[in-house]
Amino acid sequence: MSDPAPPATLIIFGALGDLTRRLLTPSLLNLAQEKLIGDDFRVIGVGHRDGDDELMRTELEGALDLSDEGHAAAWTGLRDRLTYVTGDFNDAGMYDRLRDHVSGNVAFYFATAPAFFGTIAQNLAKAGLLEETDGFRRVAIEKPFGHDLASARALNACLLDLVPESQIYRVDHFLGKETVQNIMVVRFANAMFEAVWNCAHIDHVEITVAEAIGVGTRGAFYDATGALRDMVPNHLFQLLALVTMEPPNRFDPESIRDEKARVLAAVQPVAPDDAVRGRYTAGTAGGKDLPDYVREDAVAADSRTETYAAMALRIDNWRWSGVPFYLRTGKGLTGRDSEIVIHFRAAPASPFAQIKGDRPANRLLFQLQPHEGVRLAVVGKEPGTTLATTPITLDFCYADRFKIGKRTGYETILYDLLTGDQTLFQRADMIEAGWAAIQPVLDAWQHGTPEDYPAGSTGPGGADALLARDAHAWSPIA
Repeated sequence: MSDPAPPATLIIFGALGDLTRRLLTPSLLNLAQEKLIGDDFRVIGVGHRDGDDELMRTELEGALDLSDEGHAAAWTGLRDRLTYVTGDFNDAGMYDRLRDHVSGNVAFYFATAPAFFGTIAQNLAKAGLLEETDGFRRVAIEKPFGHDLASARALNACLLDLVPESQIYRVDHFLGKETVQNIMVVRFANAMFEAVWNCAHIDHVEITVAEAIGVGTRGAFYDATGALRDMVPNHLFQLLALVTMEPPNRFDPESIRDEKARVLAAVQPVAPDDAVRGRYTAGTAGGKDLPDYVREDAVAADSRTETYAAMALRIDNWRWSGVPFYLRTGKGLTGRDSEIVIHFRAAPASPFAQIKGDRPANRLLFQLQPHEGVRLAVVGKEPGTTLATTPITLDFCYADRFKIGKRTGYETILYDLLTGDQTLFQRADMIEAGWAAIQPVLDAWQHGTPEDYPAGSTGPGGADALLARDAHAWSPIA
């Protein structure tokens, strides 16, 4: 059992937004129920809407499932420690008013549109709110961190001019998921895996983050962002780093982040010919009818924004020489499925050449959502008097072994923010390495239009062709 976080105040900019309602507040509720935040923890919400403390409490309560007695009790204890401050993020006077609420340990969470990140940080610094005089001051920043390589560098420069790297927590909530954290444990705590975790034994790797939903109410944000910017340089590249990093000397934040940064720096820039973009058209996905993407609310009729991105990339180091990595992400697909599939090289045909049965190459699969677990596909004997082979699966599902409840992944992120553990947060060099790798694709995709694919399908045909040219095929979307 982890120790409770120290007494602290969490100040959320964008307190009435979707992220706060849907993910941050339920995660705080889980932490309160698990006694990982105590009665000395409080939340100050900052937003542009006129209102008072009761407005914020009521708004956030409406998004919670309080049918569980434990959750209901935790909310009762947390509710009265929520305070609301109305103000314009550009108004220096608002930060002066905020100073009256701030003392001791404070974490600032930027749950706003990316355009406000630099403005909020600069105003906090001008008001003296980032100075660690009577406790820690930490800044948590959501993705997307930048819009391209140049803007990511500019934002990093802005922040690092105000505070040191040790006070900056760049959020990638995927890293808070149990199975994502389990990647390092499976790799480095099991000698049988690390011994074959290289180009001599691994043929290729797939990383998939598929969603059945469309853009919903986020049309304006998504149309200015797209699948590539929204998912690849952050979520997918962080998963890539966990799979491909070298063993750290120690399991401390900087040792782990050093190794992740090194391998991301070794990712070769992705050639536009090695990337595919798509956009969903009308269809049924996830049991819901979706319109053409360009007919979604707040999406421009002449939009060239992609809702699907896939690519093949290489890592220029000894361990991964010659191994292709295939990444894909999209909306409006046939199902919700986030997974990493490690495809090992096939065993030599001899001595089984004369034996009947299927003998596919071994695969190790990390299922990140919706059913968290790890599966190892091997070959075994088919029952009977004749020696014949058949594929079998060694399967571990978290829900079968552990009580993980309705966790969002943000519980770990928030707890680590409060306790000062930066292991799961991105560093400036990691952010910039991700953008540098995809910048050629971003430049190329300023022209042309995405390839259409019907909602409820597995994506555009070009993505299948991308793998077919290497004699590979995508694993089915669960």
